[in-house]
Amino acid sequence: MSAPPAGTDPRATDREIWRLAVPAFLALVAEPLFLLGDAAVVGRLGTPELAGLGIAAVVLQTAVGLCVFLAYGTTASVARRLGAGDLRGALAQGVDGLWLAVGIGLVTTIAGVALTGPMVAAFGAGPEVTEQATTYLRIAFLGTTPLLVMLAATGVLRGLQDTRTPLYVAVGGNVLNIVLNVVLVYPAGLGIAGSAIGSVVAQVLSAAVLGTVVVRGARAQGAPLSPDLPGIRLAARAGVPLVVRTLTLRAAILATTYAVTLGAAPGAGLDVDLATHQLAMTLWGFLAFVLDAIAIAAQALTGRTLGAGDVEATRRLTRRMLRWGVVVGVVTGLALAAASPLLGPLFSRDEAVHQALVPVLLIAALGQPVAGIVFVLDGVLIGAGDGRYLALGGVVTLVVYLPVALLAASWGGLLALWIAYTTVFMGSRMVVLVLRERSDAWVVTGATFPGPRRARS
Repeated sequence: MSAPPAGTDPRATDREIWRLAVPAFLALVAEPLFLLGDAAVVGRLGTPELAGLGIAAVVLQTAVGLCVFLAYGTTASVARRLGAGDLRGALAQGVDGLWLAVGIGLVTTIAGVALTGPMVAAFGAGPEVTEQATTYLRIAFLGTTPLLVMLAATGVLRGLQDTRTPLYVAVGGNVLNIVLNVVLVYPAGLGIAGSAIGSVVAQVLSAAVLGTVVVRGARAQGAPLSPDLPGIRLAARAGVPLVVRTLTLRAAILATTYAVTLGAAPGAGLDVDLATHQLAMTLWGFLAFVLDAIAIAAQALTGRTLGAGDVEATRRLTRRMLRWGVVVGVVTGLALAAASPLLGPLFSRDEAVHQALVPVLLIAALGQPVAGIVFVLDGVLIGAGDGRYLALGGVVTLVVYLPVALLAASWGGLLALWIAYTTVFMGSRMVVLVLRERSDAWVVTGATFPGPRRARS
């Protein structure tokens, strides 16, 4: 399930990076298809159903998105033990991550089902949309535990240098999701409830497959499968800084959207700016999948080489991945700039949106190389277990960006806001990460993260 460390040959290093990054990218692209598949099916039921799905999707994405540390933290910790030659310990740590996912999932499911009504009501939609959103969300919350188990198991497999298995499961799960949605919504006549049921079933089966792969690996190495409370607590504690990091990123995105409303003229002007911003942020997020794939490779490879005690290989891989981050950022930036006049008509019929979108996308295109550096170094430091610094850096960056974003939107509108986002926010993140990478504080070798950690034997 593992591969030997990349040698000094740059071509061998590149092969190692892309062996992990390409399947990771395809799996990342497949993940949003769960909700896209639901939208394609539910959209034919009617506008209230589609609007209800949109509200439910926001709630679900927020709840699950905050738990992404289950994948990131597990990838890094498992990769460290793998690099240290302790495959049994790596799998034991992975099992702790699965149990943590189950615990968080059960709490989230119970709370989510109980609070579905108030959460949907907070959006202030009409009674018909609220009814549809409540129906979907209450059922969909039953899939929270499987989704979190999928995150944790994916993290384990990435840590073991296997990004192909999560890809196969993601593709199979999405195909099954679409089939079940169509059957349950239409022939079975269950409406939006059928869509939610189909998604939950697909998620349960996907989680079962990924969990089985991890459990079989643990059994083969004689790793314990029972819950280990100290190990689970340590995994949870290690995840807290990554949750803070994620919160700062989401806060920046929310603040940017809020700033759009401050800088736009009321009425039609606000509608155009919000629509333009949403399209630009969606395209930015899609391109982020490309860069995030390299970051995932960085997590796995950095954890493995530090676990093996090979500082030189860690530094060499970091330099190589940074180079690829910049190259890919330049390529995606050029592609976005070239396509900018064509993208507006694909998503909107409003000529005003088409005109406003082009300059915003050109600014976003210029920011892609910076994003490439940011994503790679973020992955490197996650792989090194440097979560506390990432959390602190996220808070500092957010504090710097918030007043700039509000001022930029008020003075210069949407275009100025996007200039602030790509230069101040992404630029600040880059400075924070580059300063850390140039130090030796994060280069801590050994089978475990810096600080006291206990591993099962």
